[in-house]
Amino acid sequence: MQRKLTGQDWVIFSLLSLLIVLLIMTMYQIDRQWLKLSEMQTALSEQAGMIRELRGTLLAGKLQSTEKYASSANRPIAAAFKRAYEATLQPGYAPGDWSVEAFSTNIKTITPLISTDAYAANVQSYVLESLITRNPDSLEWEGMLARDWSVSDDGLTIRFRLRDDVSFSDGKPLTAEDVVFTFNFIMNEAIQAPRDRAYLQKISSVKANGKYEVVFQFKEPYFEALSLAGGMAILPKHFYQPFLQNPHSFNESKGLLLGSGPYRLDDPKTWTPDKGNIELVRNERYWGDVQPPYQRVLWKVIQNDSARLTTYRNGDIDSYSARPVEYQTLKQDAQMMDKSRNFEYMPPVVGYTYIGWNEMRGGKPTRFADRRVRLAMTYLTDVDRIIKDVFLGYAEPAISPFNSTGKQHDASLRPYPFDLNKAVALLKEAGYEDRDRDGVLEDRAGQVFEFKLTYFEANEDTKRMVLLLKDLYARAGIKMIPFPQEWPVMLENLNKKDFDAITLGWTSGIETDLFQNFHSSQTLNNGDNFIGYKNPALDKLVDEARRTVDESKRMPLWRQAEQLLYQDQPYTFLMRRKTLLFVDKRIHNLQMTRLGLNFGLLPLENYVPLALQKYRQ
Repeated sequence: MQRKLTGQDWVIFSLLSLLIVLLIMTMYQIDRQWLKLSEMQTALSEQAGMIRELRGTLLAGKLQSTEKYASSANRPIAAAFKRAYEATLQPGYAPGDWSVEAFSTNIKTITPLISTDAYAANVQSYVLESLITRNPDSLEWEGMLARDWSVSDDGLTIRFRLRDDVSFSDGKPLTAEDVVFTFNFIMNEAIQAPRDRAYLQKISSVKANGKYEVVFQFKEPYFEALSLAGGMAILPKHFYQPFLQNPHSFNESKGLLLGSGPYRLDDPKTWTPDKGNIELVRNERYWGDVQPPYQRVLWKVIQNDSARLTTYRNGDIDSYSARPVEYQTLKQDAQMMDKSRNFEYMPPVVGYTYIGWNEMRGGKPTRFADRRVRLAMTYLTDVDRIIKDVFLGYAEPAISPFNSTGKQHDASLRPYPFDLNKAVALLKEAGYEDRDRDGVLEDRAGQVFEFKLTYFEANEDTKRMVLLLKDLYARAGIKMIPFPQEWPVMLENLNKKDFDAITLGWTSGIETDLFQNFHSSQTLNNGDNFIGYKNPALDKLVDEARRTVDESKRMPLWRQAEQLLYQDQPYTFLMRRKTLLFVDKRIHNLQMTRLGLNFGLLPLENYVPLALQKYRQ
């Protein structure tokens, strides 16, 4: 039975209808408000970006007279920033975009002091800064965090006056206390920094003299005192000091990285190796006289050479370091050359590769503790053939840690030639002969001459070299077992001195100090003399050279030390390789300097014109 609507029902129905209409209108209004808020947020974000770009442009000097360099503090632009400033004056200059590169291996840690490889050092250079830096053209020192400095007549006291406008990326000011803290932090035995500590032992104290002056006092004269004091990367006290309460947490950390540099980790505490890629964002608080051009700096981990080349071809990384075996072919590749500029050069500070013979393992001398055996291995290592067959002539033999064009090098020394007969004679003298006529050498106790050569598994050229060496050593009756390892595993075994022989490379400098790699004191406490080489005569020469400030007297000492290394062959020195580099044409202002190509040189001088930029956030 149907029920008729009463007057009361109509009233209720009308009220409900009105309520629904009001609700709908309210929701519509809320949606409009959210839309408006979203638009405002987008606008604010865009304005913030414009402000950042404008700030970068102003600080770079784009809107200022070329005759009146002016920083944010109305002071002349510091010498260290003038090259970067001049880049901003080029017609096509524009801030923005990303710098994207590739590492060929996973990184174990990027925490300063704990990390020991060049990959981590590259990342840190964008985040941490030192008091002074070298001019890439003159090679003279220029102020970075330091405004100026003075050295006492006896060379034992160096006084730095700091800039008063520097802050870390979290906004905290950088003062003399941070410099003092950095030194004390490194020298704290609880901190795992044996390599840095070994060098800084020359310094007796670092003290603040007011807020913006710091004084380094040396125990004795040191030829690189200014470099040692001024080149120390400054750590923020407020960030790292809490880790002194639990040093183990610092020593085992993977990504504790905060500094005053142009870039920063988005979170300075949470990066871990399982993230693979390393990404830095622009430090919006950067104090520098010229703001960094790129919004982000990214390193992708691409271990396979072919994959890395494909990634470059696709435009997903900015450069590609070619292997010699592919370089000539790539130069004839139209697609490759259409998108690239190629550079072939030997940097004046190029490092060297070597085979290190471990002389002490498990507390006992190895067969390589015998100089005759090491010298024999050098005679068997046909460096000329390696350069010709593996590296296609894009390298030169290395005689020692010293560059062949430098003042430290004794020009009378010549690379050891391949000589099977001399090698066999030396090995026989050391007690190694083929006693059972099976083609393999044995010692007097009948033990086979067999060893593992450790190398980085992802490097195809090193793999080819090792296979060639295996055949060369076999001709003398030596059984060499190639032993490829991942990079983090290699570093761990290196620190433990758990290897027979290893092939690696060292970076180099304008003047090379032998202390770190060859002084007897550095065989202890995870020092870089991980092969256990000891020669008191060499120690004495190194110690004397390091405290000789007069270059004319120091160079003969280095040359005498080089002669001892040449005779002892703790390493079989292999080669110095040319850089064979392709760089995407979107990267502008590429120039050669006395330090090599300025690609990635800090303060950054490269940029991408606006029309060629790919990354907008």
